[in-house]
Amino acid sequence: MTVRRCAAALAAATAVLGAAAPAAVAAPSPAAVPPGLYGAKDPTYDGVFRQSLAFLAQEKADVTPAGQAVGWLTGQQCADGSFMAFRADTAKACDATKLDTNATAAAVQALVAVGGHTDAVKKSVTWLKSVQQDDGGWPYTPGMGGSDANSTAIVIGALAAAGEKPADVKSAKGGKSPLDALLTFALPCDDPDGAGAFAFQPDPKTQKLYANPDATAAAVTGSLGKGLAATAGSPDTKGTACAKASTPEQGAHNGAAYLARTLAPTGFLKSAMPGATDQPDVGNTADAVVALAAAGLPDQAKKSADWLAKNAAAWAKENGPAAYAQLVFAADATGADPKNFGGTDLVKALNATGPAPEAAASSSAEKKDDAQKSEKKNDGISVWWIVGVGLVAGIGVGFLISGRKKNQQL
Repeated sequence: MTVRRCAAALAAATAVLGAAAPAAVAAPSPAAVPPGLYGAKDPTYDGVFRQSLAFLAQEKADVTPAGQAVGWLTGQQCADGSFMAFRADTAKACDATKLDTNATAAAVQALVAVGGHTDAVKKSVTWLKSVQQDDGGWPYTPGMGGSDANSTAIVIGALAAAGEKPADVKSAKGGKSPLDALLTFALPCDDPDGAGAFAFQPDPKTQKLYANPDATAAAVTGSLGKGLAATAGSPDTKGTACAKASTPEQGAHNGAAYLARTLAPTGFLKSAMPGATDQPDVGNTADAVVALAAAGLPDQAKKSADWLAKNAAAWAKENGPAAYAQLVFAADATGADPKNFGGTDLVKALNATGPAPEAAASSSAEKKDDAQKSEKKNDGISVWWIVGVGLVAGIGVGFLISGRKKNQQL
């Protein structure tokens, strides 16, 4: 996660400067990990992001993060409501050149999930609206480059979590919504390499769109008006057919169909690093699983979630809290148990990367709660049996999609 966010930042900066990245760049000294922050690695590029994902994943498991951890996140907020990726010294004013739409949007979703931070959320949403671009979207850093699919999608998730209607959040100049912006990144159905996919951004020289699986996963959930921790949606009966994306919903369907086709041969997405052979991209695969489930394509979502359950444990252990959170989202979206995901208790492992939670359910409490749920379930079944199973045989059960990051253009 950190590596990919760093790469996205570098790609964005390179595009803005209009030049290739220098052959050698002096790496900044690693920042110390402050008390309250999840993870043990340098937080310079992803401190707020990984903290936010940790909170969203804990909310899925009914775990209340430690007050110290929540206090760390709220203390990162800038005076205008924005967030940087990380503020080592919160006594100093935020650097305007380092304000981060993705960190801000992730923090909004996390603080809504935690609850009790209405003013902070409103302040961040106001800032996000103030830096919306004319096309309706957002870039990684305001004022640096054009809008991109990932940044726009994660802001949509923040708006929705905060109670806004993304379709109604329109740019002051142009009157475009973020959903309008996402459609501009959608590849047409006759594209030979990425029919229905989304691009991160148009190529800065040719304006051509190139399929990007990570941008596609983000854009699918964003087009559905949902966020990082989206859950399973109603079944999509269109299969993997592609049609002109004239609406956000059709764009989401096309993007999900592209992901399903891409994942089908192996179950995972591939990442080709310069000079290296193709290898599984675990993080992008987890995001794709959430997108597929949210778009109502559960079969491929489950197959890829099963692949993650068998292969992602070492990756998550190496990459820390954000990685565990991504797997929690994938498990939750496909009905798997995040406390036994391929033999790994993702929730326990995530909790262990930060301060002890305030209210992690005890084993006895869990057993009591499970027993009560089972009793209610049995009572419900017997009542329906008396009334007649035929009354419910034709009812399709839909799941509301509830309240994902950027990546460099591939």
